[in-house]
Amino acid sequence: MANWKNLDTYAAYKELQGTKGTVKIAEAMAGEAGAARVQKYSAKMAADMAFNYGAKEVDDAILASMQKLADEAGLTEKFEELYNGAVINSGEKRLVLHQLTRGQLGKDVVADGINKREFYVNQQDRIADFAKRVHAGEIANGKGEKFTTVVQIGIGGSDLGPRAMYLALENWAKKNGAFKMEAKFISNVDPDDAAAVLASIDVAHSLFILVSKSGTTLETLTNESFVKDALKKAGLDASKHMIAVTSETSPLAKSSDYLAAFFMDDYIGGRFSSTSAVGGAVLSLAFGPDVFARFLAGAAEEDKLSKNTSIFENPAMLDALIGVYERNVLGYTATAVLPYSQALSRFPAHLQQADMESNGKSVNRFGEPVSYVTGPLIFGEPGTNGQHSFYQLLHQGTDIVPIQFIGFKESQCGVDVDIQGSTSQQKLCANVAAQIVAFACGKKDENANKNFAGGRPSSIIIGKQLTPEALGALLSHFENKIMFQGFLWNVNSFDQEGVQLGKVLAKKVLAHETDGALRCYSDLLNI
Repeated sequence: MANWKNLDTYAAYKELQGTKGTVKIAEAMAGEAGAARVQKYSAKMAADMAFNYGAKEVDDAILASMQKLADEAGLTEKFEELYNGAVINSGEKRLVLHQLTRGQLGKDVVADGINKREFYVNQQDRIADFAKRVHAGEIANGKGEKFTTVVQIGIGGSDLGPRAMYLALENWAKKNGAFKMEAKFISNVDPDDAAAVLASIDVAHSLFILVSKSGTTLETLTNESFVKDALKKAGLDASKHMIAVTSETSPLAKSSDYLAAFFMDDYIGGRFSSTSAVGGAVLSLAFGPDVFARFLAGAAEEDKLSKNTSIFENPAMLDALIGVYERNVLGYTATAVLPYSQALSRFPAHLQQADMESNGKSVNRFGEPVSYVTGPLIFGEPGTNGQHSFYQLLHQGTDIVPIQFIGFKESQCGVDVDIQGSTSQQKLCANVAAQIVAFACGKKDENANKNFAGGRPSSIIIGKQLTPEALGALLSHFENKIMFQGFLWNVNSFDQEGVQLGKVLAKKVLAHETDGALRCYSDLLNI
């Protein structure tokens, strides 16, 4: 059994604390020494990608201490317990099985009398069959016409991950003949969100996916009613235009209001559900089940690397350890995720939820307050847009913000133009290379306003092209990084009680059961 302990009780952590300030990244990255670091400090990832951490504030001695911490904390043993079906979600007393949606990492996991791997594969097969029938026109609208658009209705993990994955592969699918249906997403209970989506589509040729595990999510059910009203006004039978992704015990599971229902369970948190039916339905309809299978394969390949005990062969664990070092030893409060790929425009938003909802905790797994900081603030925007937005603070602000770049050597569309001796893709890649060195090394100038102190650490994940396999591996890398960091901080990364209080109070407002400040704010908003 894993030994769950607080971070500050490990001898290797105390050893790491003694290394603070021993690596000056501006000096380490200068000249040929910097070139040697870039070549040396790189770990292989799945899908022909690499995690390069040459511009991080580490050296061989610090990395050796990190390996000691990984061993002392039993990170691979804890992961092994997780994928073999231990109750890792201590807050809700549940298993944690999102990795099982994409492959069998260990022994069979049986819960509630069901082989869970077989359950997840069965749902994927059912979705694949449904998607193929939709694409063939066997499942069609009331007039027998093909559906051309799919709209996902959900919020939080039912929206952020699937939306980010769809946008990441949309152009790739169009270029490679895999684009089947356009996908849209409705998430916000703000009526302008649903109204805008409905105004942009032909509802008569649209298939709607309602995603709610419990079947009771207020925002989602509100938006479902919005959609049903629009279908009714168009003279359409809503039950011929809607499917559900829900739990087998929810009121949606066997309702005649839906063409079909596909199932998830309590062992996969919303923010980790992109490889379950939550992402599977919309992605299989949009791109075809074969593309979704390739996405799962990339995630499964990266998951296997997370079983390695050596941090140099386990990029997610290494990334996690560096992140904990930056947060707890070096004292950095935030991390910027900067993909130099427009296709990953919503990937930072997905990671905001995945990371901050998981590790935004101030008590450990046993409900005891921790005496150290935990999850960092996560934010980001695609390059080069971000360069013309918040990079000023990253370069010359008073806070040092570690950066995680993501870049690809080739574009997805393959359409480019040569301007002033280089292509757009070359300019994009030149910018990310320049930013890494600019952040690390800086530039001295007698004019203080033009002086760049440097010393700003970063890493980069580099791939050839953003394919389904690369996207799956990328998703797995960050999910497993979050998991390993939660293990180190001894927090429960798989519940999210912080989102519940606001829901409870909102219901009181709508029921007019308020007093004090809550009543006053309700009055100010004319509720």
